[in-house]
Amino acid sequence: MASKQNFSVVIDLGTSKLVALAGKLTELGKMEILGLSKMPSKGIKRGVIFNIDEAADAITALLENLAGQFDEEINTVDVIMAGSKMRTIDYQCTALTSGEGFVTARDVERLMEEARNVSIQQDYKVVKVIPASYIIDDENEVEKPVGSTGQKLDARFKLIVVPEVYLNNIRLVLKKVGVELGELIHASLAVSEAVLSTEEKEVGVIVADFGAGTTNLAVFQDNVLKHTAVVPFGGEVVSNDIKEGCSIFLKKAELLKVKYGQAMGDFADDQKVVTIAGENGWEPRDISFKSLAYIIQARLEEIIECVHAEIRRSGIEENLGSGIVITGGTSNLENIISLLKFKTAMDARKAHAVIHPVNRREEFQNSELLSALGALKLVLSSADSGAGNTHGRSKKAKERRFAPLFKDVVQGALNLFDTDNSDAELN
Repeated sequence: MASKQNFSVVIDLGTSKLVALAGKLTELGKMEILGLSKMPSKGIKRGVIFNIDEAADAITALLENLAGQFDEEINTVDVIMAGSKMRTIDYQCTALTSGEGFVTARDVERLMEEARNVSIQQDYKVVKVIPASYIIDDENEVEKPVGSTGQKLDARFKLIVVPEVYLNNIRLVLKKVGVELGELIHASLAVSEAVLSTEEKEVGVIVADFGAGTTNLAVFQDNVLKHTAVVPFGGEVVSNDIKEGCSIFLKKAELLKVKYGQAMGDFADDQKVVTIAGENGWEPRDISFKSLAYIIQARLEEIIECVHAEIRRSGIEENLGSGIVITGGTSNLENIISLLKFKTAMDARKAHAVIHPVNRREEFQNSELLSALGALKLVLSSADSGAGNTHGRSKKAKERRFAPLFKDVVQGALNLFDTDNSDAELN
């Protein structure tokens, strides 16, 4: 039996971490957090599932922890992901109005339905249709067309499309866990919802999420999504460079980056040195802060150059009034804002939450939770407007079941890592 409470569960599929967040809308329309679960990721690389069993085991543990925090049964989850082959496509379609000389909600829905079902080559599937603009009778551009007088309606949409293999792998994992897939949400859209104000989206802004496996970005102007991209490099490659450059184990390289690393070598103190303790008979190793910073800077510059190339590809670089908002674990490196400004000649700031639940607000100062927070707002708002479904039902028993539903599951999954994020156009 469906629950009368409008609650949803979102899962952020990160390369280094998994986050699950459950919430509902209060009677006043405010977001209330019901549960929060976070743990290390398994079976996921650069935002893409590559091992079905490992990912299923990790998500099972994640949801078991979440389900113990509130008295509801989880049946459906919405998933946030950022694979390098996720793309943004422009699509335009036209229809004659069906009302008596004005646009009806049905007219708009017919165009949305056409966009959802458009045929995409290379085994891609549309997972999100985002209105960009509507034009009435080739003259008047409007944001909300319903009720406007006219005989012809042109719609321009941004379509978020993903390889079908991404969807198939997620469904395999969730079926093994014992839940269903609701909506697949682009990570850039999720974090944008959490950290960008309406005013910033209006004058033009970029959000860049520097994650462990990928760097995700979204470009907005006039409150419309203009471009998304996934750069298939993140904090992991920085840690790997430290491992190679300093001849140390990867775990110590990651710790070194987090505790002592910074983004610009010129600002590092050349008098400071950290000693890496030896293991298994190896001698201790001294590493200067300046040498460490230059290793980090070299790789960050490459990532930022890829981000800047995607901003230029959006075609509106010169019209972005706000600049770049950065988030993600790598964004915590000292002086990364200075490096970003230097490499892009654009203003930049660190991200912070611009939406606030009615409870547990302090926890969402953590940048690791921003994507889940933004996604939860998106799905709750969608459900509240009648565009989504309730994702759970009241529990009749204390026992929660996330046992695998089948054993013979494909062990591997196709992992796609190319950097072709350019926008295409369909007419």
